[in-house]
Amino acid sequence: MFASLQSKLDAAFKKIRGRGVLGPAEIEATMREVRMALLEADVNFKVAKEFCDQVAQKAQGEEVLKSLSPDQMIIKLVHEQLVATMGNAASELNLKVAPPAIIMLVGLQGSGKTTSAGKLGRYLKETLKRMPLLVPADVYRPAAIEQLKTLGKQLKLEVFDSQADQDPVDIATRAVEFAKQRGYDTVIIDTAGRLQIDHELMHELQEISDTVQPHEIILVADCMTGQEAVNIAQGFDQALEIDGLILTKLDGDARGGAALSMRAVTQKPIKFIGVGEKLDALEVFHPERMASRILGMGDVLTLIEKAAQETNVEDSLALHKKIKKGELSLEDFLNQMRMVKRMGNLTSLAGMIPGMEKLVKNVNPDDVDRELKHVEAIILSMTPQERRQPAIINGSRRRRIAVGSGTKVEDVNRLLKQFLEMKQVMHKISKMGLGGMMNMFGKGIGGMLKPR
Repeated sequence: MFASLQSKLDAAFKKIRGRGVLGPAEIEATMREVRMALLEADVNFKVAKEFCDQVAQKAQGEEVLKSLSPDQMIIKLVHEQLVATMGNAASELNLKVAPPAIIMLVGLQGSGKTTSAGKLGRYLKETLKRMPLLVPADVYRPAAIEQLKTLGKQLKLEVFDSQADQDPVDIATRAVEFAKQRGYDTVIIDTAGRLQIDHELMHELQEISDTVQPHEIILVADCMTGQEAVNIAQGFDQALEIDGLILTKLDGDARGGAALSMRAVTQKPIKFIGVGEKLDALEVFHPERMASRILGMGDVLTLIEKAAQETNVEDSLALHKKIKKGELSLEDFLNQMRMVKRMGNLTSLAGMIPGMEKLVKNVNPDDVDRELKHVEAIILSMTPQERRQPAIINGSRRRRIAVGSGTKVEDVNRLLKQFLEMKQVMHKISKMGLGGMMNMFGKGIGGMLKPR
C-alpha cells in the first residue's frame, strides 16, 4: 500500500535529513521532489500543486528556518498537509436517524460493490452491533444477486429475496418496508453498475434515490484505476450528490493517487477502505493514520484495534506474564501466529508497525501463507511436552519432527533457533508496551519467512 509514494518521499527527505540549516532554496528543491513524487503516484495535478504550495508557504516561516531539526519540521508539515488533504478526521456513517437507516451503494461494474455490501454489513453487525438487511438490486447481473445471498449466508446476515426479473426501484421499496416490519435498523442496497457512466444507469439510480430517500449514498470506487476513479466520483456526485466513498483494492495500490486526490477533488469524505479479499478486510478510513503509513511511521492504533478483536484481556495478560518470566512456549507462539493470520496478511500488518515494512518488503506475499503453514506443521508435529519445553528436542526428535511435518531437519533447526532468539528478546523488551512487543514479534515472524 502506497509503497511507491512512500519510497519516493523517503528519498526526497533523505537529502535534507540531518542538516542544521535549511534555506529557501533547499525547501524549494525538496518541495519540487515531493510534487514529482505525488504526480508519479497519480495524484491529481491541481491537488499536488496546492499541496506543495501550502507546505512551502508554512516552511518559509521562522519556526522551520531557525529550527534545530528543520528536516523533522518539514516532515511534520508534510504529514499535517497529508492529513488535511485526506479530510482531517474519520467520517462516520449517518446512522442517527429513525430506523431503518438506508445506505445505497453505487459505482461502476467491477468496482467491488457487492463484496463491499457484505463487508459493510459485517462491520455494522460485528462492530456497531446493528441489524443490517442486505438488498440485491442489481437485476442486470444475476450473479450479483446470488453472490450477495452467498455472502449473507457466510456472514449470517439477512438478505432480501429479490429476483432478476423484478424492477430495481420496486425491490428497494419493498426491502425498506420489509426492514421496518421485521425490525432491521439498517438497509444496505447493492445497486447495478455499468462498464461506464451512462444516462440509463444514472436515471435508474436517481429513481431509487428519489423513492427510498437514502440517508447515505456511498460510491464504491476501485482505487487501482487512479485518476479515472476521481473522474468517476465527480460524475456520480453531479448526478446523485454522494455522501462519501469506499475505496476498494487499496492493498494492491502501490501509488495511492486516488486516495490522496479523492477528498480534495470531490470534497466528499472517504469513509471506508477495502484492504484485502477477506470479508473482514474493510477498515474505517482515518486520514491521520493513513498519512503516518505513507510516511513510514506505521499505524499502531489500527494494529491494536485489530489485535483487540482477536484476543481478550485475560489471554493478553496471561501471555504478557509468560513473556516477562521467559516462559513463552512454542504452543503460545503457534496461537499468536494464528491470531496474526486472522488479522490480515503480513504485508498489510507490516505497514502498521514502524520500520517493519522494510523488513518484509522482499518477502513475496504469495509465499507467506505457505511458509506459515510450514512453521505450523513443524510445531504440530511436536509432542505437547516438546512444545512446552523445546530444550528437550534432541537430534532424533528433530528428525522425527521433520518427517512428520514434511520438512527438513534444517527447517526444524532454523525454527527452534529463531524462536529461542525471539523469546530472549521479547523477555528483555516486555516492559516496552504493545508497540515494542508487536514490533519484535513481527521481526520474529519475518525472520522465519526468509527464502529457503
